[in-house]
Amino acid sequence: MKQYNIAVVGVTGAVGTRMLEQLEESTLPIETVRALASKRSAGKIVEFKGQELVVEELTEDSFENIDIALFSAGGSVSEKYAPYAVKAGAVVVDNTSFFRQNPNVPLVVPEVNAHALEKHNGIIACPNCSTIQMMVALEPIRQAYGLERVIVSTYQAVSGAGQSAINETNRELQEALDGKALTELSAEILPSAGDKKHYPIAYNALAQIDVFTDNDYTYEEMKMTNETKKIMEDDSIAVSATCVRIPVLYGHSESVYVETKKVADIAEVKRLISEFPGAVLEDDVAHQIYPQAINSVGRRETFVGRIRRDLDSANGIHLWVVSDNLLKGAAWNSVQIAETLHERGLVRPTHELKFELK
Repeated sequence: MKQYNIAVVGVTGAVGTRMLEQLEESTLPIETVRALASKRSAGKIVEFKGQELVVEELTEDSFENIDIALFSAGGSVSEKYAPYAVKAGAVVVDNTSFFRQNPNVPLVVPEVNAHALEKHNGIIACPNCSTIQMMVALEPIRQAYGLERVIVSTYQAVSGAGQSAINETNRELQEALDGKALTELSAEILPSAGDKKHYPIAYNALAQIDVFTDNDYTYEEMKMTNETKKIMEDDSIAVSATCVRIPVLYGHSESVYVETKKVADIAEVKRLISEFPGAVLEDDVAHQIYPQAINSVGRRETFVGRIRRDLDSANGIHLWVVSDNLLKGAAWNSVQIAETLHERGLVRPTHELKFELK
């Protein structure tokens, strides 16, 4: 059996470290792993299957003899270096937003649209973490009843904004517990590091993830809208999102309302979700059983519950969807794509480079 040389770009970050962990448990036949990161992280040591790997500085020449390159080091890094990986003969699985809407790049959640991998041109994109878990919950409903409309409100963990956001949250919470007034807490990261103002997250909810666009939706909200349509290959589905950051460290939660094309049987919806790959039904309100963020941490699955018909629309269904945003929402989805490429015989060099070298 072919064994693969794997590169992990951004290996010292929150997602990169989890990519290594997921690769350790993967079904991929792995020969070597190359740990890549920025110059400031070069020389650090990471572990893979009990062996120490020295982190190397990422350069344009880092991908010689690499078969699969997993990227999670920011969009600008993927923009510059992913084409060099493809040119060297690797297949790139990119966890950033840079390539998601590129028409030459499939946007993949393996349980939902693995068929899109067949036409890859060397780069495959992972969707946004919030989109991924919603797709797993909605696909069995879409297959059985069709979808007309999706309205989602997210309750997203601060880890989605990186380790600095986790540190900021913990600091603010401790300061508040020590007696500092909430109005006096300082923030430098949230709600968006790239925006002009920053607000504390401790005991708060911030109705902004990423910066605002010209239509008053944030980029995070537009990602969910556009990615859903691309993955489902259906621009006619109406999608609207409101994305909120809450003071939870790990695990995104979502309230999802859908309108189906055909009236759905709720008991059948629950059965379909319980049988769908990657989904776990947690729905027994008589015993207060429903998905919780703390129970999703460290799990690859997407948890779905509180499934109920809308009180006013026969075609309306409400769901509560929870998943570990750093695993299924990022690291595991990336490794799962690599596994699917292997299973389908699609780990192959691309003959025609369709991405610009910078």
